[in-house]
Amino acid sequence: MFDMGFSELLLVGIVGLLVIGPERLPGAIRTTMVWVNRIRRSFNEVRADVERELHNDAVMKELRDNASALKEDVASITEPVQSQLSQIGGELRHDLHNDLHNDLSTIGTPVEHTDTVAPSPASSQTNAPKPDAESDANPGNSEKTLT
Repeated sequence: MFDMGFSELLLVGIVGLLVIGPERLPGAIRTTMVWVNRIRRSFNEVRADVERELHNDAVMKELRDNASALKEDVASITEPVQSQLSQIGGELRHDLHNDLHNDLSTIGTPVEHTDTVAPSPASSQTNAPKPDAESDANPGNSEKTLT
């Protein structure tokens, strides 16, 4: 980790033995190793998190690229269909306009709009007077007698 050789480790051991003493040196080494392991674990966790985030970023970038490519593909496919539909719609509008113009010109006079509505043939049949029971009984007698 720190790129230390054997001679450097031996020098640190001798200095530690002289400074701390032979009685407390094993406990100091254990405490130092506990802290070194904690720092190493924390460093590995941070590195794993960073790698995971980089991987997630790479996946998200790939998804964005695929989505934009898919949008371009859909646009290239739908563009001819939309242009054909708009062309057909324009032709239909033009044909309907010409047919309406031709129909109105064959009529000759414009239709006047009135507030009253003429009865339809179906409603005129329902409003017809009903024959009396006497006239049904005597089909030959079409006149009613007044009394």
